[in-house]
Amino acid sequence: MKRTKFTEGQIVSILKEAEAGIAVAELSRKYGFSQSAFYKWKAKYSGMDTSSLRRLKELEEENQRLKRMYAELSLEHQALKDIVQKKL
Repeated sequence: MKRTKFTEGQIVSILKEAEAGIAVAELSRKYGFSQSAFYKWKAKYSGMDTSSLRRLKELEEENQRLKRMYAELSLEHQALKDIVQKKL
């Protein structure tokens, strides 16, 4: 997946500038991003501030950790199940 050259904090500040009334075309020229990128950012980060953005990042990291834990436990469970089946 391609990484953006803007941090989430920068994206939120650009969105706030757009809410203040600056045209999207002007912002895209000023910061060097496409207008389609702006609308994708708007769909994802609209209405967020830095604290909620930080919380979102923490939740995403925790979700990834829990998914890894589940996958590992599921594999262990399946292996134990296979061992039990072989003994019978």
